[in-house]
Amino acid sequence: MDAATQQGVTRPLADGNAIPLLGLGVWQAMNGPESKKAVRWALELGYRHIDTAQAYGNEESVGEALRESGVPREEVFVTTKFHPARGDPVGEAEASLRRLGVDYLDLYLIHWPQGGPTLAWPGMERARELGYARSIGVSNFDVGELQELLAAASVPPVVNQVQFSPYEYRKGLLEACRQKGVVLEAYSPLGHGRYMASETVGRIAQRHGRTPAQVLLRWSTERDIPVIPKSTHRDRIAENAQIFDFGLSSADMAELDALDRTGGTQRALEREWW
Repeated sequence: MDAATQQGVTRPLADGNAIPLLGLGVWQAMNGPESKKAVRWALELGYRHIDTAQAYGNEESVGEALRESGVPREEVFVTTKFHPARGDPVGEAEASLRRLGVDYLDLYLIHWPQGGPTLAWPGMERARELGYARSIGVSNFDVGELQELLAAASVPPVVNQVQFSPYEYRKGLLEACRQKGVVLEAYSPLGHGRYMASETVGRIAQRHGRTPAQVLLRWSTERDIPVIPKSTHRDRIAENAQIFDFGLSSADMAELDALDRTGGTQRALEREWW
């Protein structure tokens, strides 16, 4: 699929904005040449969605790559995440904008619900009101935390970014997000590469003449779920982009669904990591 076609594959958000279904994640990519090259390659290959975070420490490199790419700012959907231990979403958004060298964020997420699900939200709403972020949301929120936030919010979150793949098919959480008009977004869709060795995934990939990574990513996009695989290798970044020119059958999807190890949980994580 060419760059122009990829740019058009988006999912509408409840606030009227739209999020590209495919993005590049830069978790664990070092600030400097590693992050810059990955983002530049992704943009050259047609990606129009880059996902970083204050906790990753690589916002400067993401911003440098964005500027050097020559792709107009308005064509790229940029996400960063508020580090909850830092207390002030507004001040931290300003700092992220400086590091990224941009005037606004397309999406600003609470990275995890430290201190309770509602603690940082007034600041997130203020960041949006000030124009620092066009959309605001959360990450790693389970159903209970999401419900508590929605009950208190003046501006509801439009995204909940969580670990999601055939092996973490969080059906309870996905359904709750859909009912509340919140888009579930998938991180770690390849299980840090582990899931590409799956016999089931390999068999389905062979049937379609595709790679295991492409099948794992397509499983999410078949459900209209935005997905942000991470890679710092150009060939893998290119491979991960080739997911919009084939489809999975209902039988394929059922086989992949059966890999779930969460019991269709409403949780966002099996254990907290903060």
